[in-house]
Parts: sequence; C-alpha cells; structure tokens
Amino acid sequence: MQEKHPPGHLLFVINPIAGDIDKEELEEDIRDICQQHAITCNIYKTTGQQDAAHIKQLIAENKPYAVFAVGGDGTVNLIGDLLISSDIRLGIIPLGSGNGLSKDLGIPQDTEDALQLIHRHQVRKIDTLEINGQPSIHLADLGFNALVVKQFSEGETRGPGSYAWIALQEYLGYEPKHYKIDTDNEVFEGEAFMVTIANANAFGSNANINPTGILNDGRFEICLIEPFPRSAALGILYKLYTDSIDESVYTRKLSCQRATIYNYSNEVMHIDGEPVEPVKEIKVKMKAKSLKVLLPVPDSDEV
Repeated sequence: MQEKHPPGHLLFVINPIAGDIDKEELEEDIRDICQQHAITCNIYKTTGQQDAAHIKQLIAENKPYAVFAVGGDGTVNLIGDLLISSDIRLGIIPLGSGNGLSKDLGIPQDTEDALQLIHRHQVRKIDTLEINGQPSIHLADLGFNALVVKQFSEGETRGPGSYAWIALQEYLGYEPKHYKIDTDNEVFEGEAFMVTIANANAFGSNANINPTGILNDGRFEICLIEPFPRSAALGILYKLYTDSIDESVYTRKLSCQRATIYNYSNEVMHIDGEPVEPVKEIKVKMKAKSLKVLLPVPDSDEV
C-alpha cells in the first residue's frame, strides 16, 4: 500500500566511489527533490573510517523517516544493519556494480527513476538474517562463488567482464568441499561446489540461485550446488541465468528458520557481497519482517 511521505526528515548516505555518475550533480538532484516536496534532509558521504558510528549519531540526532543507501550492496548492508528492528525505513538508490538486493526488491536501476522513491513509495517489511551475529539482508555463501567474490574485491578492476574472468580462472582448479548442515527441518552432509544462504533470489550478476525465494515469508533457503562433471558446467550456468536452477539434478535446497553449517575446510565466505573471515561453524537464524524498506508504487496504484 502506498504511504504518503509525512512531514519529516531524510538522511542520505552516499558512497563517493560507487558508480560512475557525478556525485555533486546527484546531491543537487536530491536536495532539489526534497525541497520540491517540503522534505528536510542531511547528506553524509562515507569515508571508510567509522562510518557506522557517524551514521548512527546522525540518526539519533535527526530521527529520520528513512535513511537512503546511495551506493552498492556494501552500502545497503551498512545502513540496513543500523535499521534492523527499528521503525526507520531503508531507501536504496542503487549505484554499485551488482545491486543485488535492489533488483530483487524491484527498485529501478536507473538513478533518476530510483530518486522518485524520495517522495512516492510504499513501505514493505522484509526478513533479515543473523549469521554468527552479523546481519545479512540479501545473500551469503561459501565455496566457489565466495572465493570469486574475495578475489574480485581484492582486484583493481570492476564490472561483469572482470568477474567472469576471475570465475573462469578459479573454476579450472576448484574442488568441491565437505560440509554438514543442520537445520530445524533436516540434516545434509556431503560435498558441495558452493553453499548459498539465501534470504532473497539473485546475485548482483543476475545469476538466480533461489528463484522461488520470498523476502518476507519468515524462512530462508540454503541452496547447494553439488559436485558435477565439467560437461554439465555450461548447463548449470544457463539455468542460473534463466531462473531455472532448481531444475538441475545437481542442486539441493533446504528451507529453514535456523541452521548451523559446519565448514570443515574453513572455506572463504561472503555476506551480502563483503568477504568475511572464514570460520568452521556458522550459525544462521531468521529475523522475520525486521526491516522496513521503501519500494516503488505499483502501476495499478497510479492515480
């Protein structure tokens, strides 16, 4: 349902190095839209130095109606972490190389269109996860893809071409690892090429690992790609990009509300696209409908 923006305040957190657009012009656009709709605002630019503490202080001082993450998935995770279980809404202006969560939520990838969320939107509560005490709003995983994410984050070039090149290089020598997964419904133990903890659907690359996932159903999925012959690699890749990976005989899905993953090989891991230190025991729990997000108003609600 559409929620008309009440008189109030907005906080915009801009990642200066995200995207390839002019940030000064973007700031002017934000201020102009806010002024047109009688909305006051603050703009904070991330520096990588105690950003969470600075943003938390701004939230306490200004008590904003919403905080907009203007950047990629890392910026979204930074803000989302601060807003979980609060009454303050999360807005997203996607500027990153992946923008996975914003795509799954149906937020426009065009900056001009996304800026319309400032004054016209609906509010939806979505689930979040807690992974070893750390928040996850979108996707986390272990194994092959997490290794590619780590190598990509440490590289100097961005974009899908660079990601694909790293993935090809790593794939040629990668061996599946052994895991045990204990959930509230079932137990899996065996080898897997990759293990994805999915609150949502697709990676920022548009590879859809969890086509039937729902962001507010009170459950999450652990999606496994099990060992497969090299001859099946292109078929699996095709299914990932055509929303049909569940049809592959090399996949398995565990739907649950809590899980413990035993990472016997101490494989690398990422949470929402940000590499984290590998650990051998990973505890995941659901926090149902714990985050309010701003979404576009459906066309059917047009006046």
